[in-house]
Amino acid sequence: MKVNPLIQLGNVPVQTGTIAACFDYLAAPNEKVRALEKDGQLIRLKRGLYVVDEQVSGKPINVRLCANHIYGPSYVSLQWALRWYGLIPERVFTMTSITTKRSREFENKLGRFTYYQVKPSYFPIGIRSVEENGVNCLMATPEKALCDTMLYDSYLPSQSVIRLQQYLEEDIRFDMDALNEFDISIIEACAQNGGKEQIFNNLIKIIKRV
Repeated sequence: MKVNPLIQLGNVPVQTGTIAACFDYLAAPNEKVRALEKDGQLIRLKRGLYVVDEQVSGKPINVRLCANHIYGPSYVSLQWALRWYGLIPERVFTMTSITTKRSREFENKLGRFTYYQVKPSYFPIGIRSVEENGVNCLMATPEKALCDTMLYDSYLPSQSVIRLQQYLEEDIRFDMDALNEFDISIIEACAQNGGKEQIFNNLIKIIKRV
């Protein structure tokens, strides 16, 4: 029985050329790629980028890794990361990420992927590599995910510490007990580079009295 060449690609997003190379014995390998997508063996993430369907690869698709590859440099953050860490109760249906490029949005079979732009000096603060099912993806730490969420929430109170605490407890229903484990140095770095210094400093005040 002939083994499907796509199995060797695993669950890592790959370019069209990499897939076509698996079928270089054919006269038109790029046509084969399109046929495999139509057949459901390949999932198109964006133009020229695919991931092998898990029914073919035998490995679960890591949506966070796909987010890293669809538009980069980027890391998974904001509400999606907060939910993944168990810090907010609401389900999040859009994969949210941070990038140094202009803000963009993509939609494919896996869902909607939204990217928010930040300054290059702010970007590398509080990023970690998370391993799952043999692959690694870039995610914000809990501290950075909260800062990123606050950075892009236009309804966030700018001055009042009391109102910021209400925002955390009532608006996004954040797990306040988790603040005891937060690394304040990450938030301090965000305050210096993120553009909402007063808000981040107010967050530090809340953490210190939790």
